[in-house]
Amino acid sequence: MTDGRAHRIPGVRALGIDLGSKRVGIAVSDLSGTIATALTTLHRSKSRRHDHAAIAALVRDEEAEVVVVGLPLSLDGTAGPAARTATTEARQLATVVGVPVEMYDERFTTVTAERAMVEAGLDAQARRKVVDKVAAAVMLQAWLDHRRNTWSDASIERGEP
Repeated sequence: MTDGRAHRIPGVRALGIDLGSKRVGIAVSDLSGTIATALTTLHRSKSRRHDHAAIAALVRDEEAEVVVVGLPLSLDGTAGPAARTATTEARQLATVVGVPVEMYDERFTTVTAERAMVEAGLDAQARRKVVDKVAAAVMLQAWLDHRRNTWSDASIERGEP
């Protein structure tokens, strides 16, 4: 039984990050935390500190409340070398961005992004230019959907509308 109040999941402005060795894909959510959109691709410099400062500037510019870093787990769900490297970098990033940093499973995001771009008719050269930020958007959208579903499940368990 409900009291007539609509159940609302608190919105959150999130920045999604797909870390790569040469490029970093960046996506951002809308203000309500519902839709993820590809934002930009940062080309790695020779300095992690410089790269992290650029990401921190985006966090401020986009008024993000949380940063979600893709966690490249192995197909069987274990954390291999790539996941350990991403975790280390996410910890470093957390010291400079000024908002919480979370990690989220990014398995299949690049494949999903590539497939969507092929279906949209982009050629290989065009796909290479945007695949990182599109993969970041796919990962961030999955995080937003998971967050929304988890929040809804938790509120149902508590008997909230």
